[in-house]
Amino acid sequence: MIILIGSISLLGCNASKEVAKASCTNTVVINAEQYEQINTTNGLVINSLKIEGDCLKVSYSSSGCSAETWELQLIDSGAILESLPPQRNLVFSFKNEEMCQAYFTKEATFNISSIKEQDGKVWLNIKNTDKRILYE
Repeated sequence: MIILIGSISLLGCNASKEVAKASCTNTVVINAEQYEQINTTNGLVINSLKIEGDCLKVSYSSSGCSAETWELQLIDSGAILESLPPQRNLVFSFKNEEMCQAYFTKEATFNISSIKEQDGKVWLNIKNTDKRILYE
């Protein structure tokens, strides 16, 4: 009986890891030219940032009609700043063509494993948030 309960518990843990991995739906774009061209005064408000495994979870807000047409991208400059731990510069690219006075909040997740450093730690400097977050 105890073995059966332990097996069910282990299966439950594996299932929850798969759900967490699957929910990280967007990828980071690594492109210096795009990074330099991003307009950070476009009405985007970053409410919070949180790293869960290899996913960066962001809560963001802006005005709009429904928030259904919004497009959010995470752009990395491609540069690695030498420090301990190293640093990477990123910016959120936000497309919002809705012209309404309502205010919405949404969440998005980005798989950031492509910008992981070999020593396992990197500071992520997010240009349009004035925040940085340690990715381990």
